[in-house]
Amino acid sequence: MKGQFEAFERVALLAAARTPWIDYGGALAQVSPIDLGIHAARGVLARAGIDAAGVDSMLAGSMAQASFDAYMLPRHIGLYAGVPLHVPALAVQRICGTGLELLRQAGNQVQRGSSRLALCVAAESMSRNPIASYEHRGGFRLGAPVGFKDFLWEALLDPAIGQTMLGTAQNLARRYGLRREEVDGFALGSFHKALAAQTGGWFDEEIVPVVSARFELPGYQPRELRLPRQVARLERDSHPRETSLAALAALASVSPGSLQTAGNSCALVDGAAAALVADAREVDRPLALLRASAVVGVPPEIMGIGPAPAIRLLLDGAGLRLEAIDSLEINEAQGAQIVAVQRELELDPARLNRHGGAIALGHPLAATGLRLAHSVARQLRARGARYGIAAACIGGGQGMALLLENPDSS
Repeated sequence: MKGQFEAFERVALLAAARTPWIDYGGALAQVSPIDLGIHAARGVLARAGIDAAGVDSMLAGSMAQASFDAYMLPRHIGLYAGVPLHVPALAVQRICGTGLELLRQAGNQVQRGSSRLALCVAAESMSRNPIASYEHRGGFRLGAPVGFKDFLWEALLDPAIGQTMLGTAQNLARRYGLRREEVDGFALGSFHKALAAQTGGWFDEEIVPVVSARFELPGYQPRELRLPRQVARLERDSHPRETSLAALAALASVSPGSLQTAGNSCALVDGAAAALVADAREVDRPLALLRASAVVGVPPEIMGIGPAPAIRLLLDGAGLRLEAIDSLEINEAQGAQIVAVQRELELDPARLNRHGGAIALGHPLAATGLRLAHSVARQLRARGARYGIAAACIGGGQGMALLLENPDSS
């Protein structure tokens, strides 16, 4: 099977944490992703009881250039989280698979011995995607069109195929004969599961509440995370809500004939996540073991099917069957996309996205992969199960998947 497969022998996911996912234009709308990342990084270090001085590799990712200092995002997150000055920082980007790629890169470093403790952070401000122009560095010509466009909106278009990401989901809907009712039904299930998990406190263990904060770095300028005046604290994801099949059915399609709506597509949210990856030989009780990764390419026009071949390659390389996987977290980029993946793999719905997915929770692009892996690891521990998979489709035509193992199950 074609693609890239890697196995890991002694790589541990030591700990993970995230901020709440907050709706586009909401209480995090004016917060730089760097400051969100610093907060998540400090949060995971505190929860793990790890001194940042022990971190010897800093990796971070963010898709949108949502602040003028975006180039320094990995370095500044590390420094203001307390990582030593001598520790290098690396920017990682694989679009919606960035969070998974961070873990793969960290796993490679630990596996080959160049790192003993890596800090992985992904932060995304969908709200601060710029209104941008790439055409006017040389000025404006009289009467010429002004080329300022909404970066977030334009980034949804794949010019190679002349279609948006939502259009690729519709291609899958046609290929798999999907109906609007089943796509809305999947979305309804995502909302119901996320609300139940939120009400039951499932997310509390993974969320680091956000408050206004000042980040000091001796000898350098301080940074600040500032919430709106009327908001003192953020501790819950804002997008999960009560809905019904009738309410979802009443929503207009994003384009004529499309199955996709605002209710059955991933929500736009702001947020950050962080994880610590270590040598398993030096960790007493890791959250999970990172066993393998797989990345594949698929046709751009059906990019959303990417998790299916990635999971097949992952299982084939690891010598496992799908029946051995207790929990699967697959990003819900679009309703038709995730239903197509479910159908292609003949997945048992009871094992997929047990606590809801991006349709209900939201999809802060780079950060999603870390949430997926964290959720898998927590489910394996809670259920006393052995193996789980985190996976995502990737714009442009890729799929990525990670295999995690519960260290207490073997």
